[in-house]
Amino acid sequence: MLTVHGIVRGRVQGVCFRDFTRGAADSLGVSGWVRNVPDGTVEFLASGGEDAVRAFMDKVRQGPPASRVEGVDADERPGAEASGGFEVRR
Repeated sequence: MLTVHGIVRGRVQGVCFRDFTRGAADSLGVSGWVRNVPDGTVEFLASGGEDAVRAFMDKVRQGPPASRVEGVDADERPGAEASGGFEVRR
């Protein structure tokens, strides 16, 4: 099990980034959450099998068509496993 916490920078709010992230997580069987941050970034926590989380990260770095991801700062969070699906937090 791999759990990653990350911050996505760029044009990532107002472009369906959170819904895109939830769709990517659901398709890969990744649990966790995503939310907008007041500074214009998007924050997420993703937990699942190592291959699934790595594939999820690849999708997050790409983002939906209207976005422009400038960078993703992420770190592993051992012991911070998420379960029960993937939610968009407000």
